[in-house]
Amino acid sequence: MPRTIAEYLEQLRAALRGADPALIQDALYDAEEHLRAELAEQPGRSEAEMLAKVVGSYGAPEEVAELYRDQEIKIQRALRPPRPPKQASWVGKFFGVAADPHTYGALFYMVLSLATGIFYFTWVVTGISLSFGLLVLIIGLPFAMLFLGSVRVLSLVEGRIVETMLGVRMPRRPVFSTRGMSFWQRMGTMVRDPRTWGTVFYMFMMLPLGIAYFTIAVTFLATSLALALAPIAKAVLESMGVPYSTCDGPSWICDWVTWLGGWPGTICASLIGIVMLFTTLHMVRGLGHLHGQIAKHLLVAGSAGE
Repeated sequence: MPRTIAEYLEQLRAALRGADPALIQDALYDAEEHLRAELAEQPGRSEAEMLAKVVGSYGAPEEVAELYRDQEIKIQRALRPPRPPKQASWVGKFFGVAADPHTYGALFYMVLSLATGIFYFTWVVTGISLSFGLLVLIIGLPFAMLFLGSVRVLSLVEGRIVETMLGVRMPRRPVFSTRGMSFWQRMGTMVRDPRTWGTVFYMFMMLPLGIAYFTIAVTFLATSLALALAPIAKAVLESMGVPYSTCDGPSWICDWVTWLGGWPGTICASLIGIVMLFTTLHMVRGLGHLHGQIAKHLLVAGSAGE
């Protein structure tokens, strides 16, 4: 029987060993929040007496761990999008990427990441600059704590975006409960927690990543769609009496332009565009999976082995 809240949380962590780090973070936060609330409501009892009474209703660490594991399985089954049919041939696997919901979630995330990256980068740079600049004033430390608290809130928001679009399990709760802590205890805990600085680094890094993701997605999609739809564009322009291609250069260049502007060249360009489009979807899905692992490593407690 654990005699302190810290012992209870350590036993719960041990019982959840091997589970998803995001699940462990949620379970530890819920348990700590509940136990500290019970302790605050029973000021005359010690932690050992409170635990002896509460464990019977809330559950022993092993029981709580098993409950969280079962609940997680049910939630993931309910939220998991239908899997695309498994393809045996390489052709089916190549074109089957279009039936995977994670492909479009990753694509939308890459396009959205430019806006979120600019916002996160601006927030972090402004917050750090003001925090250091105001340290000489009486409002410096409260402002720094408010900034670090806002970073934690934004990490939860980003986690929900990542989980929804990229399909990577992320926390629904903060790293720890601050119930009963003084201002200085909260400040010290936030400063010492590696997740605080991991989150700051993640948000700082999101600007170059967002620019890269947006550029890759838009450039490759626009190019592949333009090539794939070339026959339609040719047919529409010629029906309107507009030449599909013109050339005023040397004869050997004009020969190539004429061939490319004809139906054989246009059809070849369309086939290249289709292959390029599905290759882009594979690349987008791969980048989405990679970014999900980066987010999990930097934003989730325990993912980096701490």
